[in-house]
Amino acid sequence: MELSKNYQPEGVEDKWIKHWKSKRYFNSTPDERKPFTVVIPPPNVTGVLHMGHTLNETVQDILVRKARMSGFNACWVPGSDHASIATESKVVQMLEKEKGIKKSDLTREEFLKHAYEWKEKYGGIIYHQIEKLGCSVDWDRVSFTMDADYYKAVIKVFIDLYNKKMIYRGARMINWDPAAKTALSDEEVEYKEIQGKLYYVKYAVAGADGQPTAEFVTIATQRPETIMGDSAVCVNPNDERFAHLKGKKVIVPLVNRAVPVIFDEYVDPAFGTGALKVTPAHDINDYNLGLKHNLAVIDTLNEDGTLNANAEVFIGMERFAARKKVVDTLQEQGLLLKEEAYTTRIGLSQRSMAVVEPRISTQWFVTMKPLAEKALVAVTSGDVKIHPGEKFMATYKYWLENIKDWCISRQLWWGQRIPAWYDDKGNCYVAETEEEAVRQWATNTNSINPSGKIDNPYTVHPLKQDDDVLDTWFSSWLWPMEVFKGITHPGNPDINYYYPGSVLVTGQDIIFFWVARMIMAGMEFMDMKPFSDVYFTGMVRDKLGRKMSKQLNNSPDLLMLIDKFGADAVRFGIMISAPAGNDLLFDETSPEQGSKFNNKMWNALKLVKMWEAKVGNRQSAIGNEQTPFAITWFENRLQQAKAEIEQHYKDFKLSEGLKTLYSLIWTDFCSWYLEWVKPPMDQPIDKTVYEKTVSFFTELLQLLHPYMPFVTEELYHLLAPRTEDLCIKQFTPAQTYDAIVLREGELLKDVITGLRDVRIKNQIKTIEPIKLYIQSDNNELYKAIETILLKQVNIEQISFVTEPVVQTITTVIDKDKFYIETERPVDNSAQKDQLLKDLDYYKKFLESVNKKLSNERFVQSARPDVVQLEQKKKTDAEEKIKAIEESLSNL
Repeated sequence: MELSKNYQPEGVEDKWIKHWKSKRYFNSTPDERKPFTVVIPPPNVTGVLHMGHTLNETVQDILVRKARMSGFNACWVPGSDHASIATESKVVQMLEKEKGIKKSDLTREEFLKHAYEWKEKYGGIIYHQIEKLGCSVDWDRVSFTMDADYYKAVIKVFIDLYNKKMIYRGARMINWDPAAKTALSDEEVEYKEIQGKLYYVKYAVAGADGQPTAEFVTIATQRPETIMGDSAVCVNPNDERFAHLKGKKVIVPLVNRAVPVIFDEYVDPAFGTGALKVTPAHDINDYNLGLKHNLAVIDTLNEDGTLNANAEVFIGMERFAARKKVVDTLQEQGLLLKEEAYTTRIGLSQRSMAVVEPRISTQWFVTMKPLAEKALVAVTSGDVKIHPGEKFMATYKYWLENIKDWCISRQLWWGQRIPAWYDDKGNCYVAETEEEAVRQWATNTNSINPSGKIDNPYTVHPLKQDDDVLDTWFSSWLWPMEVFKGITHPGNPDINYYYPGSVLVTGQDIIFFWVARMIMAGMEFMDMKPFSDVYFTGMVRDKLGRKMSKQLNNSPDLLMLIDKFGADAVRFGIMISAPAGNDLLFDETSPEQGSKFNNKMWNALKLVKMWEAKVGNRQSAIGNEQTPFAITWFENRLQQAKAEIEQHYKDFKLSEGLKTLYSLIWTDFCSWYLEWVKPPMDQPIDKTVYEKTVSFFTELLQLLHPYMPFVTEELYHLLAPRTEDLCIKQFTPAQTYDAIVLREGELLKDVITGLRDVRIKNQIKTIEPIKLYIQSDNNELYKAIETILLKQVNIEQISFVTEPVVQTITTVIDKDKFYIETERPVDNSAQKDQLLKDLDYYKKFLESVNKKLSNERFVQSARPDVVQLEQKKKTDAEEKIKAIEESLSNL
């Protein structure tokens, strides 16, 4: 078979996807093996995956493939989230734009039909992307948070918490999204600093007759459009400037309402003018003041952010347009004293990015404190481990220790409808079904006759179900349990085998929304943690440093990247720069390095396949003193790297693991090992050397497979006849390695590189043989590498000396001296210049190391191995300087 010039991923990837699926390698059922369970963080069915998802899915696939190849029964559950706010918004936009239909023109059932059509279309796109990326998920286990069983699980949990008095309904100040027209939880609001304005407005003091006097109080406000909802003006009781206003009223501008002046230490006399307008309907702090002082609550905004009839002026105007109109009118009436630039913080809806309005509303809430206490203990006790813990543990603890009750009702149609029914008197009945709610109503109203049947009044006054749906996170917090039907079918074989999960991989931005709540749900409903480890990926950012997201539309199209570079190159590009928990910059050039890596391995394959036809009959005696050094060295280097990579997996340092593999394959195997064992032109390769080379190459492909599954599977089958596929080939544990052999290998690479550099600087052609004299304290180190050294640097003779050799080119490598003899006359001045440059470099290097080691803070706080490394650098630099100075003195 003739191999193409470069690796061509197109065709290869689709071939292996179909093959793996046909073999059902990724489908899991309970058996005697230890499970390795991962649940995919369900992406929203609102479009396509961005690069943040790509990173997340790639990390999961690496861990799952590694586990599957390590003897575990790996089960990776895919699925998607219905995403109430985001999806409903998209469906509403689609209906208006494409069909000219408004949501208000539809019944709830008609709208839900369109929403499910949207889900089928975009859910399919997402699953196609996941498959194209090479994710080894169990496609028999696809879950969706609005599936029938899942829906039942959410309702069942709601009823359970309600019966435990942990869910309640009440009127409270909540965050309101005027664009989505729904309540939000505190965690769904993102805060942003902006340059705003303070408006200084005159409030006339009312006289005894209730009419405005010439005296006025100046109020500084950021939100003049809420003036019409003012119920009072508040000042600090210790502020003497306003003591004379006790018992008096002021006139609210524009609406001419007389409101009391109240006194409360909440007001900071130093802020603004020291006087505060109190608008209980539109600010949480004002709301609390209103409760304390029994103030009227005047809500001047409609649910869409326009002014309502309570505003009395500018009715129907959008709130920010109304702000401008209010300011202009105050100016015209002589009530605006001045405007002042002011840095303030506004809350934005995470989904719609609309400015959030505080609003008093009757909603459903979960009492969070008892749930949070269990979730806090689960993490602080180490039962659930967070990676990287040092970065996120404090944040997790702070949030749980200061948790507020969770507003779980949403004024939407897409989602699990709240299982509460109301009779004509406003009584509420919470039940799993309408039939059960009716029975509760009948019991409450004594409408059950002696035969057990419900009397007629129910048909006259039917119950009405709550129109609201539950917060999306109220369904996704059950994800690790309900994907295995743990709520709807407790104790089934799957939940008993797969729960708790092994690792959760997710973004740091949903540590509160999802991670903490899943731990709460697991501890509450399973009395057990939902997973053992949480791995937080970093944020994927664009070149401007912005988070890649659907809202900003700044993420490359994943399928286009895969078409251009191949899935392996995309996976490589995002993983090579993705240390756990740290942000990374990604653009469309990132996969290019992965594409070059593919070609490097492809060219190595072509070289080895070329040798296949030239395998000689001679067989070296592997395992004794005749063993070629290259094989001995790489065998030990491979074992060393395997141990390093295994430790990186344990530490969840997957980026570092890939870097180790990249260096091992590109540099150690391709650049060094293959060069060292390459037979002379037109000569056969030793049979044992060839077989060991194929064995090494095979093991390298196996180690790389979790990271880059397609190219490794393809090369694995092209390299030699195979009876099994790479994706299920089991890893062998790392063996001990010989540190002396590794030292000899590093010395060989240093010497080859150093001598080739000398050749270039002294214009000695590679075809021109040289004689080499080595002055070292340990000649034995060079005995093992002598044969390769002769070949790689074109040396006709190597001698060991104890004194400098005159009329030679001198260089220092490591701490040893090398004297090169050629037929050309030696230019001592050029040598001297080079040695002086080297000496200057190492002296500066030593100075920087000494500076670090003299820093007591560094020595005391750094890990012992880091300090030890710096001390070794110091010793090596000192020996190098000594060797160079001796060489200079001998010139």
